[in-house]
Amino acid sequence: MLLFTEKSSLSIFYFYLNKAIFTRLIFLLTGLFFTCSSVWAQSEPVAAAYPKVMMYMGVLHPLVTFSDQETVTNFDTYYAVGFPTGVNLWKSSKIGFSIEVVPLIRADKEGSKMNNLLFHPGVLVGLGKGFTFAGRAAFETSGRYGFTPVLNKVFKTRSGSYFVAMPLPVRFGNNHSATFTIGLQFGVVI
Repeated sequence: MLLFTEKSSLSIFYFYLNKAIFTRLIFLLTGLFFTCSSVWAQSEPVAAAYPKVMMYMGVLHPLVTFSDQETVTNFDTYYAVGFPTGVNLWKSSKIGFSIEVVPLIRADKEGSKMNNLLFHPGVLVGLGKGFTFAGRAAFETSGRYGFTPVLNKVFKTRSGSYFVAMPLPVRFGNNHSATFTIGLQFGVVI
């Protein structure tokens, strides 16, 4: 004996589907009500809470590298790109600490490979109006080390926060000449 027909099974399915949609709608409206009522009840704006943790990821393009032996430009005989990922811990709106890791990929006519990994801790200084200065130490798996001053600008939109940065890496070591690079970095704050 068949307990459920195909028609009754579909009606049970639609009943539970409508019940789930109705329940979600009630939760959404309740949450919206309490959120709006708490915003309306506030008489003065809430200050940002510190310490504040922010994460980011981006794309780095080293544009030109200078040394006492030569000047090398990216996009000429090879293409180098980095993918910085980091965590910023802001103590206040003026000072913070950052840890960044950057895998660097190099592609030329013979192929492509990840040829370097950069560990990049540093201190952040808020300059106001979305500008930040980062003073970073640099330790590379290629055997190079140095420092990187970075000027950063954050743009806040409805869809999130994005940034443009100009890193200026200075590197030493591994039996190579000292180098100075000008780079351009784009990214998103998570």
